[in-house]
Order: sequence, then C-alpha cells, then structure tokens
Amino acid sequence: MPLILLLIQIPAVAILLSRLLKGASRLTPIQPQSATLDILGSVSVVVPTLNEAERISPLLAGLSKQSYELREVIVVDSNSVDGTPELVKTAQEKDPRFRVITDDPLPAGWVGRPWALHSGWMHISPASEWFLGMDADTVPHPGLIAGLVKTAISQGYDLVSLSPQFILKYPGESWLQPALLMTLLYRFDPAGVDTSNSERVMANGQCFLCRRSVLESIGGYTTASSSFCDDVTLARNIAASGFKVGFLDGAKVFKVRMYEGAIETWNEWGRSLDLKDASSPTQTWGDICLLTLVQALPLPIILSFIYLSPSYSPFSLIILGLNVFLLIIRFGMLFAIAPSYDFSQTRGKFLFWLSPFADTLAVLRIILSALQKPKKWRGRNYSDK
Repeated sequence: MPLILLLIQIPAVAILLSRLLKGASRLTPIQPQSATLDILGSVSVVVPTLNEAERISPLLAGLSKQSYELREVIVVDSNSVDGTPELVKTAQEKDPRFRVITDDPLPAGWVGRPWALHSGWMHISPASEWFLGMDADTVPHPGLIAGLVKTAISQGYDLVSLSPQFILKYPGESWLQPALLMTLLYRFDPAGVDTSNSERVMANGQCFLCRRSVLESIGGYTTASSSFCDDVTLARNIAASGFKVGFLDGAKVFKVRMYEGAIETWNEWGRSLDLKDASSPTQTWGDICLLTLVQALPLPIILSFIYLSPSYSPFSLIILGLNVFLLIIRFGMLFAIAPSYDFSQTRGKFLFWLSPFADTLAVLRIILSALQKPKKWRGRNYSDK
C-alpha cells in the first residue's frame, strides 16, 4: 500500500510544482490608470442583479468614479423585490451613464446569470468596443476600467478577466475560504500566466472584459447558457475559437465581498468550484484526484504517522517526507495569496494562517459539488432543469 500511494502521489506533486513554478514568470498585477482619449467611450458595463440592494451600492459608487472611458452602465434586473432597481435609478439621477432594464422571463435551458448578461449585451451601444461584465458584490477602484482596457490592448487580449482582492469579515470564512480558493490555485496556472490549452483557461465573471466583436462572433452568452460557471465556460469557448484570453491579478483594482460567513461560502461558492459545466468528466475527476493527493491527504497522512506510529519502512519514510513537503508548500502559499485579501474588517484574522487545516474539508466540498447539479442558485429554482 505505501508503494502504491507513493507511485500515484509523486506524479501529482510534479504536476502541482510545474504549475506553481510558473508564478515566477507571470504578469504583474493590473494597476489603476487614468483614461486617455484613445479609449473614450469604449466600454459598456453590464451588471446582472437579483435582490442585490444590500450589496450593490459600493459597486454603483465605484463605477460612478470611472472616467470617460466608460460609456454606459446597464444593470439588468431579474424582477428584484428588495429595491435594487430603485437604487440604480437614484444613481442615474447623479450619473446619466446608469440605466436599469428588466430581462425577459428565463428561457428554457438558460441559467439566470448568463441570461441577464446576454440580455445586457444585446442592449449595449454599438459604439462601444468593449463589453465588461461585473457582479453586484464588487468594489471597483476608480482607475479599474482604464487600467483593464489599456492592459488588454497592450497585451493583445480579446478577453481578459481578473482575480479580485477578497474582503473577509468573520472567523469561519477566514478559515474556510482560503482553503476553497486553494483548490483553484492547485488546479490551474497562476493569474498572469497565459494558458495555451483552452480546456485549462480560467476566468472570473466578477470582472470580465471582452471585445464586443468577439462576443458577436460567438452569439453572446448562448454557448454558456446552461452553465453555472458561465464565466469559465464562455472564456474556454472563446479561447477554443482562436482568440487570446487572459486571466490576470486584479487585487489592486477591485475588491469583492462574495458571501456572508463560512456556511454561505460553503453552500454558494462551493457548489460551482468543481467547474464541471466547463469541463469534461475526465478533466473534472482528474482534477479532483490531483486535489485529493496534494491538498486533502497530506495532513491526514502526517497525523497518522504521529498518532498511529506505523512501522517506518523506507517507503513509509519517503511518503512522510513527501507529505511534509506538501504541507510546507501549502503554508508557504499563504504568504503568496495574502495580498489577495482585505483583512481590514476581519475578525479572527489568525484563522487565515490555519486554513491548511480546512483543506480536506475543501476538497470534500469539490467532490460533493461534482456529484450534484445545483437546484437553487441566487434565488432561482432549477429543480426542473
């Protein structure tokens, strides 16, 4: 048994290291920039909403501070009952670039978020060169859009999305959320590294910039209509069509407050992190096997040596050393991802540094998500899908 475990764990460690080492050559984080005349009125922002009144105000304030590169902000509301449209209309009184529309009833085969984004895309100005999808829970820096567009142009991207800086508040999420994030970092190349294989492309729909002409060429969001991870699905489809897709570090230009506490993080974020809607079953379960071997097992294996005191055969000692090495890597990754967190409101910040002890639970969440189809998502019922 130790020999078998060693034979399957060593290749997994090699794969992990090959990905993590790419971080040394990644592009630097996006920086906020000032607008220039060459990008005047070039961007239309589309924001999908459904009962986001408690979260959308920082986004509206941040978008109001964007300069003249922003032509319009279209908030596509799906019949909110909490006053979300009214907040947008209030913002419109101060900034005429805002407007709110209500999307049509959800067609068969569509998930709510891609449908709202598709509806917004169909209403953007034909004079805009760029479509920028943003979520209601994001907090953009005043120079976000100019910096993002200028980077896309200078690097030749047709589509570029950004990883955010996460706002943590409560102890439970400070412990669990970094472990869940690590499941993504272990599976895919670091932000800022261009991935040549379209099936391994990552994306984040919270800040998702795409040339309008590219979206037109693939029919908007139609190819991601039934996906619960529409951002990754659409990005991979665009990459497969021959366009240049990038996923960059945006921690310096926007923040996000995704979920309130560990339970909501487990339920809401955890059920889409498997990315099965954007991946083949082989890729999904291959990634899960990798996560099990390099993220979920190291701590239990080390503890078993401590508490069970098995016989220390040469193979056993190699396994122990390998898993101690993996645990060291995992704790080291905390220093790498710490800039991706805003701890200014965090209670129990020290639990972030203990998040490797949540790794087995995080990988279990990915497995459970891969086995299930979401029945409810953002207030909608998909039990009949």
